Amino acid sequence: MTSFPPLLPKVDAILVLDGDGNRLAGKYYGTFLKNTVGEKTSEDLRKEFEKQLHQKIAGIAARPDAAEVVTCQGRTAVFCGGSVGGGGNGDVRIVHIGPPGESELVLAHLCEGMYDALSHLMGGSTDRAVVLDSLELVFLLIDEHCDGGIILEVDGSKLASAVLLRDEEPGMVEEMRQPGVVHAGGGAADMTIGQALRQAREQFMANMTSRDGM
Repeated sequence: MTSFPPLLPKVDAILVLDGDGNRLAGKYYGTFLKNTVGEKTSEDLRKEFEKQLHQKIAGIAARPDAAEVVTCQGRTAVFCGGSVGGGGNGDVRIVHIGPPGESELVLAHLCEGMYDALSHLMGGSTDRAVVLDSLELVFLLIDEHCDGGIILEVDGSKLASAVLLRDEEPGMVEEMRQPGVVHAGGGAADMTIGQALRQAREQFMANMTSRDGM
C-alpha cells in the first residue's frame, strides 16, 4: 500500500493590520481575491475584504495564546493581537485567512505561532510604529512561515531565529515586492534589510539575556 505524507496546513492569505484596519504587510495566495472578470482589480477586492474584516474584528483584543475567530465573505479569519480601544497606534493584528474546510483550531495554532515570532522580533512590542520601523523583518517572517500558501514553520522562537539568521541576499527587496506581496508605503524605506536584521538581532539577544538573568 502506498503511504502519503500528512497534508500540510494551508492559508489563502496572511495579513498584518494596524488598529484602524490598514494593511501594513501581507500576502495573498493562489486565486483568492484575484479578479479576472469585471472592472474591479485584485487590489480593489482585497481592500473591500479588509474593510469588512476590520468591521468584524475592531475593538476585539485577542491574546497571543488565544486567537479569535470570525467569518468574512464566507472565509474563516483567525487573528491575534489588537487593542480594545482600537486606533492606528494600537497593537497590530496578525490575521490568517483559511481556505474552505480548514480547521479553526489549526488556523488558530498557525496564527498564534506567527504572532509569537513577531513579538520576539519586535522586542516584545507589536505597536504599529515599531512594526513599520522593521517592516523588512515582517516580510521575511511571512516568507519563513509560509510559502505559496503552505505553512512551513509554526514555532515562534524558531521562526524568529530563522529570520535573524537569514543573510542579506541580492535582490531580496525585489523578491519581497513580487506579485501577491502587499505592504504599507514608507516607514522602513531608510533602513536596509541588513540594518534591520542587525538591530532586531541585538534586541532579541538582549531580551534573551535579560530573561535568563531573571
